[in-house]
Amino acid sequence: MVSTLDLRPSTLKTLFVIGTDIYKATQLLESGELVAIPTETVYGLAANALNESAVVKIFEVKNRPFFDPLIIHLASVDQISDYTRNIPEKAHLLARHFMPGPLTLLLKKKDIIPDLVTAGSPLVAIRIPRHPVSQALLEQLSFPLAAPSANPFGYISPTTAQHVEQQLGELIPYILEGGPCEVGLESTIVGFEDEQVVVFRKGGIPIEAIESVAGQAIVQTHSSSNPSSPGRLESHYAPATPIVLGDIPELYKSYVGKKIGIISFQNPYPNLAVSARVILSERGDYSEAAKNLFSGMRWLDEQSLDVIIANWAPEEHLGRAINDRLSRAAAKRSH
Repeated sequence: MVSTLDLRPSTLKTLFVIGTDIYKATQLLESGELVAIPTETVYGLAANALNESAVVKIFEVKNRPFFDPLIIHLASVDQISDYTRNIPEKAHLLARHFMPGPLTLLLKKKDIIPDLVTAGSPLVAIRIPRHPVSQALLEQLSFPLAAPSANPFGYISPTTAQHVEQQLGELIPYILEGGPCEVGLESTIVGFEDEQVVVFRKGGIPIEAIESVAGQAIVQTHSSSNPSSPGRLESHYAPATPIVLGDIPELYKSYVGKKIGIISFQNPYPNLAVSARVILSERGDYSEAAKNLFSGMRWLDEQSLDVIIANWAPEEHLGRAINDRLSRAAAKRSH
């Protein structure tokens, strides 16, 4: 019997560290503790971005290298100038169009932002989440939140509170429940060089949408070490099970006799005798596929497979970001 992941949102709640108490989350963050928070992209592991001792805990709990900078989260666009300087006009333009939302702006930081947050860079990554729970929390706080994805470093980003609890539940005091993430992929990170828009990470806002507002963009490649912005390491978002990318029927021939799982963008490949399959969107919807990617990868990683074979999404719209995450998950296999 072949297992196929049911990608409909789960109604299950788990364990005591998960709750909906924004006041409790506020108290913990004000006292320098960590709280996992929901956003429209993925769940984040949050701490007071201005408290270096609290930020250190993020790196320790995630086992994240200190050279990988963090994104700070604000309640509103009006707060951006409190933490940055010399904001380019195109940054204002993009903020008006896409914030709150899955866009991160890489801007020159003010000294109030600790160097620990930016890994020594003069630039800070800033985002305003669209999720109503994270918005309500941020409005209660007098400081921004540093909040990378709430998972062990390099593993698949969490898109439900239960994903966070499974891996970090014993290490953090509270997970703020916000339901399944709407977007399911991290934010698009955009910087600016000589008035030119530079996309440092493909994400929840398609490059086409960025370019429709701010003109043609340069797309940067990944970095193997000392990245200038968050989310640029070559190997990342990876399950423990090896992932191989290409034409699924052709790859299947190479792994006959193995316990195989597949991730396909749209085609279910019903004639392949695989152990488990994830179809990101049977109707070929990019938003649905993006939302299902990380939960699908995580579920396959729990199926005791020998290998996961996957095909590329069409290289357009959110398909670009899906392919980015798949390629980095597969890159782990060669390291």
